[in-house]
Amino acid sequence: MPDFLVLIRDTLRRGIRLPPAGWVLAAILAFYVLAGLFGRDPWKGEDAIHIGAAWHMLNFGDWLSPDLAGRPFHEPPLYYWSAALTGMLFGSWLPLHEAMRLASGIWVALALMGLYYAGRELYGEDHAAASPLLLAGSAGLLFHAHDAQPMLIALAAYSGALGGLAAIGRKPRLTGIFYGLAIAACLLGTGIAPTLPLLAIAPIAWWLSPDRPKALHTLLIGFAIAAVLTLPWPLLLLNLEPARFHGWLATELAPLNTPFSVVGGGRFIAMLPWFAFPAFPLAIWTLRLRRREIKAPAQLLPLVFLVLTLLLLAWAFRPRQIPALLLLPPLALLATPGALALRRGAANAFDWFAMSTFSLCIGIVWLGWSAMVLGWPEQMAKRALVLRPSFVGHFDLLALIIGLAATAWWVWLIITAPRSHYRSLTHWTLGCTTLWLLATTLILPWFDFNKSYRPVAQAIAQALPPDHGCLAERALNDTQLASLSYFVGIEPVAEESKAGQACNWLLVVGDTRRELAAPNSKWTKVWEGNRPGDRKETFRLYRH
Repeated sequence: MPDFLVLIRDTLRRGIRLPPAGWVLAAILAFYVLAGLFGRDPWKGEDAIHIGAAWHMLNFGDWLSPDLAGRPFHEPPLYYWSAALTGMLFGSWLPLHEAMRLASGIWVALALMGLYYAGRELYGEDHAAASPLLLAGSAGLLFHAHDAQPMLIALAAYSGALGGLAAIGRKPRLTGIFYGLAIAACLLGTGIAPTLPLLAIAPIAWWLSPDRPKALHTLLIGFAIAAVLTLPWPLLLLNLEPARFHGWLATELAPLNTPFSVVGGGRFIAMLPWFAFPAFPLAIWTLRLRRREIKAPAQLLPLVFLVLTLLLLAWAFRPRQIPALLLLPPLALLATPGALALRRGAANAFDWFAMSTFSLCIGIVWLGWSAMVLGWPEQMAKRALVLRPSFVGHFDLLALIIGLAATAWWVWLIITAPRSHYRSLTHWTLGCTTLWLLATTLILPWFDFNKSYRPVAQAIAQALPPDHGCLAERALNDTQLASLSYFVGIEPVAEESKAGQACNWLLVVGDTRRELAAPNSKWTKVWEGNRPGDRKETFRLYRH
């Protein structure tokens, strides 16, 4: 028997080695990063908005500043640069929106790598794999890691900065480079407010360093690198397009002019038990377990960074899931010692909970697929139609093969995983990933049916004549504008603008007669429709 077949046979019998390291850990994290990036349209919300802005940058070649459906989009450019670049590189092999969404996978991969090095520096080689597994296993990240989302750049910057600052006493030169790159990426990717904790942690890192003069020199190098990489873009924007620069600056400063909200901070904390599970309870366990070592760098660095981030969120952000992503890197790092120091009973209970929960959920996904494609169970099939009226399921052989392979992988993992303090954490993270892969493969058409504006955009384009000229819009949000621009190349102007007043076509959206009414009796309704299954959002197209 050839050697590689022997290796495969032995691996199938033995299972993956724990703790995962090297190519095994890389494969696990790559599986997490890639699951859910493909096979779907831009979904309503953030995904469609940011894909639309990246598409406009790529399609029209305006790389200086992002636009959304032909209008200035006052956001930092780094995510759109990266998404446009991945679209350019992989757009010939993939649908363009999937190629651009690969940028999110790259930023998530960088976040996992940064946290791996942070865990290795603070807690040692045996603990290193736990930090990225905890980040990947956080329930909140799973819902956003596979969308087009600029906040993923801040996630990577926070993880990279923690990885660099954790090594400030051992590798000061590398720390300066990592820290500078993290600040620059955060500023160019997500703006001023999310960058503030990265700046505020510098005095703490200096104070915790065993060689403070060298640490000061290291941090100054980091600031210099950040300045060199960051300043050219706003200076160029100010010089070439001053109106856009001032619009961007006003947008950046607006959150910092809001009052500090204790209630908002409390809501972010209240979100953590589910959003950051299992990192949140394990971080509390770590603090209790190591309460006598709380001043040691391994505990104090992530703890202070977590507090600084929470203070920023209470000051500059409304309690939402997307800014809460910033809490995950320090929480995952803080939870690392506790995750591997659970008592046997707690570790077994966590392992049993992970295996049973995800096995049950995987079974439910298969039932959903059966209801969608085969019409059984009948009650579930009827319920699916209630939630998505007029949806019709279709058999997809590739989706079935991927689903069977993922399910077999999960069963093999449960059967073969050896006893280890990593076992429960590995089961949790891979269970999350397997479930997400199955959901975005087997029942993806059901989700896509209600989350994509493609059918509406195509219907509007068909209702308009080829030479329709100017089209005005009333009350369309950023998602709808981005979808019209991306799917059919239509970029309407605002009704109240000077250009909009001269248009002979008007597109409105709403859910009441008043919102959907024509401006006056001279307008004639040409078309009316909505997204499949959406009864609260109606589009009407009028002609003057």
